[in-house]
Amino acid sequence: MCVVDYFNCVAVDSFCNIFIVFLSFFFIGQFFLGRPQLYGPNEALVKTYVEFQCEVPHPPTDHEILLQIFKEDDPNKALGEYTLLEGLAGNIPMVIKKRHDGYLKCVASVQNRSISHINSTSSNLHYLKVIGESLYLYAYKQLLTISLCPDDFFEGETLQLICQLSAGNYISYKWLHNDQLVSPSSLRRIYDNQLTIYRTNPQDSGSYKCVATNVFNKTVFTSNSSEIEITVKEFVSAPDISFTVLKEEPQNYFAIVVCNSTQGDLPITYSLYRGKEQVINMTVEERHYVFKLPLVLDRHLGFLRCHASNGEQTTYSQWLPLNVVPVSGPVTMHYDYDTGENYAVTGLRFYCKAEKGSHPHYQWFHNKTLLQDRGTYYQVVDQMPQRSILLLSVGRESAGTYYCEVSDSFDNSTAISSKRQYLDKEVLNRIPDFVVGVVFGSFAFLIFLMSACCWIGVIFSEWSLEMQRSKAVYEDELVSGDFFSAFNDTLNVLYHFTPNTVSTTQ
Repeated sequence: MCVVDYFNCVAVDSFCNIFIVFLSFFFIGQFFLGRPQLYGPNEALVKTYVEFQCEVPHPPTDHEILLQIFKEDDPNKALGEYTLLEGLAGNIPMVIKKRHDGYLKCVASVQNRSISHINSTSSNLHYLKVIGESLYLYAYKQLLTISLCPDDFFEGETLQLICQLSAGNYISYKWLHNDQLVSPSSLRRIYDNQLTIYRTNPQDSGSYKCVATNVFNKTVFTSNSSEIEITVKEFVSAPDISFTVLKEEPQNYFAIVVCNSTQGDLPITYSLYRGKEQVINMTVEERHYVFKLPLVLDRHLGFLRCHASNGEQTTYSQWLPLNVVPVSGPVTMHYDYDTGENYAVTGLRFYCKAEKGSHPHYQWFHNKTLLQDRGTYYQVVDQMPQRSILLLSVGRESAGTYYCEVSDSFDNSTAISSKRQYLDKEVLNRIPDFVVGVVFGSFAFLIFLMSACCWIGVIFSEWSLEMQRSKAVYEDELVSGDFFSAFNDTLNVLYHFTPNTVSTTQ
C-alpha cells in the first residue's frame, strides 16, 4: 500500500516508488524523493572500517541529495553521510564503534534549502551487530565501592569482580583463579560479566582474570583481561594470655605477661587491660607480644585480659587473675600402680603436690639423683600448677628411694621436700600384713561357723531321737489306759534334754 498524504511509502518495492513519483508529477506538479534503501554488513568488529550503501530510487537530476545514517533511537546524531550528485546510490564509510550497535536507517534529503516543500525520506531499519574484544578488570568491595587496595578484604566479606568491555558486546565470559577455571557454587556466583564470592576466606586469595569470547563470521575471538591480585586477610584469633614471674635483685618481682594469637594477618595491635583500665597497647609484626608489669607477692592485683585486632574486628582473651602465691606447707607424695599377669605390678605412678603455690617448680629424685624429663625407665609429666607425676616401669633399674622437691619457679632458694619412699619389685609384689590378717581371720571365722553348725546338728539329732522314743511309750500307755502316767514321763524327758531349763517354784 502506498500513502500519498506525506508521500512516505510503507512498501519497499520499486513499483511503489514509481507510483509516488507519478502521482507527485501529475497531481501536484512537484518532485518528491523516493524511499532510500540501506545496504551493509549485519555484523562488524569494533574499530574496523566498513561501508554502507544508501540507494535513492529516481533521484532528481537538478538537486544534490544528502544521504545520512542514524541510529533509530538517536535521530539527531549522524553516524555517517554522503552527498549524492549523480547516480542512484552513495557509499557511506564508517569506523565501527560500540555505540553503532543496533538498528540503523538511511535518511535522504534535498540539499537545496530553497526547495522547502520536498520532505526527507527514511529507509527501512537495518540491524548491525557490533562485536568488541578489548577488556579491562576491576574489583568491588562489598558490592558498594571500587577497591583500589585489595589488601583491605577480610574473611567473611563479599567480593565482586566485574569484567568490563572497552568496546563491543555479545560476549560470553569465564573466570580463572590462579589459572584454574572458577565453577559456580553456593558461595561463588557467576552472572554475565560478574563474579561474586560470598563469605570470603584466605583460600580465595590469589590472581583473578576473566576470559571473554565472541564470534564474528564464524570465527571465535578470545581476549584475556589483565590479572588482579586479591588478598583476603584473616582476622586475628582470640589471644591466649599467660604470665611468668621474674625476680630481680634485691627483692623486685615482675609479671611477664604474654598475649599470643595462633592465626591472623599482620600487623596486629595488642592491648593489655587490668579490669577496665588499659595498661598498654602495641602494634607488632608478629602474633604475640610480651608486657612487663610490677608485682607484689601474695597479693591479688586484679584481673588481666588481652585485646587483639588487625582490622575492624577485635578479639579478647580470658580473664587471668594477677595473683602470685609462694610455695608453702607440706609436700605430699603418694603412688598407685598397674598390674599384669598373675597380678604382678608392672607400672607405677608417683604424685607430688604442695599445699600452696601458684607457680611451683617440681623436681624428682631417685637415690638422690635428679630425674629430668624422660629416661630409660621413667617419665616426668608436669600438670601445672596442681601437681607433678612420675611414671615408672617396675624392674631392677627402677628400685630405690624416691622423693620430690617443690620450690617457686622464680626462686629456688627455699625448696620443700616430701617424705622418702623405698620401692622395688619384691616390696611391690609382697602381700601386705593387713591382707594376711584379713584372710586368716576370715578362714578362722568360717571354721567356727562350720563347728557351730555341726554341734547344733548333733544336739538336734539326739533330741529328735528321744522325741520319737517318747512318742512310742506314749502310744503304748494310751493303749493300756495309763494316759496320765505316759504324759508325765514325756514331760520328764523334755525337762532333762532341754538346755538352760529354768526351774519354777510352785
